[in-house]
Amino acid sequence: MIDDFLTHRLGAVEEAVHEAAAAEIMPRFRKLADHEVESKAGAHDLVTVADRLAEEYLTAALTGLLPGSVVVGEEAVHADPGVYGALRGSVPVWIVDPVDGTRQFVHGDPAFCTLVALAHHGELLASWTYAPALGEFATAVRGEGAYLNGRRLVSGSPESGSELRVAITHPDYTSPEEKAVLARLEVPGVRLRYCGAAGLEYLRVAQGDMDALAFSWPAAWDHAAGLLLVAEAGGAQYTVAGEPFRVDWDNALPFAIARDDATAIRVRDLLAGTA
Repeated sequence: MIDDFLTHRLGAVEEAVHEAAAAEIMPRFRKLADHEVESKAGAHDLVTVADRLAEEYLTAALTGLLPGSVVVGEEAVHADPGVYGALRGSVPVWIVDPVDGTRQFVHGDPAFCTLVALAHHGELLASWTYAPALGEFATAVRGEGAYLNGRRLVSGSPESGSELRVAITHPDYTSPEEKAVLARLEVPGVRLRYCGAAGLEYLRVAQGDMDALAFSWPAAWDHAAGLLLVAEAGGAQYTVAGEPFRVDWDNALPFAIARDDATAIRVRDLLAGTA
C-alpha cells in the first residue's frame, strides 16, 4: 500500500498542502485579530487560529489520501499528548506542523512554513516543506532526492578552511543546561546565529546556504520533514550519542544536522565535548 502511494499519490499531497495554506493560513497572514492568537506553554509558545484550522484541514485531507494512516500534528499533541505515541505504531503516520514559525507568522514575518512528512515504522519516506509567503516548496522522497520548486538540491560541503555557519536553538526555548551545551559551539572557526522556523533552517542546509544546525528539542513535527530533505540532498545528522535522530524513539539531545558527514561529526563532537 505504501509503495503504491509513493508511486502514484505524492502529487495529491503537494496539492493538499497548497490548499491548506491557501484556505487557512495566507488569508490570515498580517490580518490576525488579537483573539486569534494565544499562548500555549509560555509567552514564546504561540498558537493561532490558522495553526488549528490548517492542521484540521490537513488531517482530513491526508488521511483521506492514505486510508488507515493517522496524523501526529503539533496541535493535536498539545490537546492530547498520547497522540504522539502513534509514531511507534505500525500504521503510516503523517507528521504535521501546520505553521512552523508561528512567532514569525504572528509578527508578519514571511519566514514561516507548513511541514508534512510521511513515516512508517519510524522511517521517513517523504516530506513537504512549503513557505507560501516566500514562494518556496521543497519536497523529498527517500532514495529519490530533494527538490526546491522542481530544482534538485545538493547540499555540498563547506569550503575548506571557511568559517562554519551554524544555527542553534533560540535561547527563548532553552534551559540553562541546554544553553551550556550549545555554548560549546562558541569556538574559533564557527559562526553562530539563532534559528528561526526550523523547517526553513533545514531547507537552507539542504541548499548549502547554511553549514549546520544544532537543535535541543525533540518534537517530530519540527524535524521530520527537514531531516529527510537534508538527507536526500546529501547531508547528515547525529545525536550527541553518535546515532541518527529518529522520530519513533527517545533521542539523546542535542543533535547536529549538516551539509555533509564530516561537518555533522565535527558539530556533534563539539556538542558532546569530545572535540
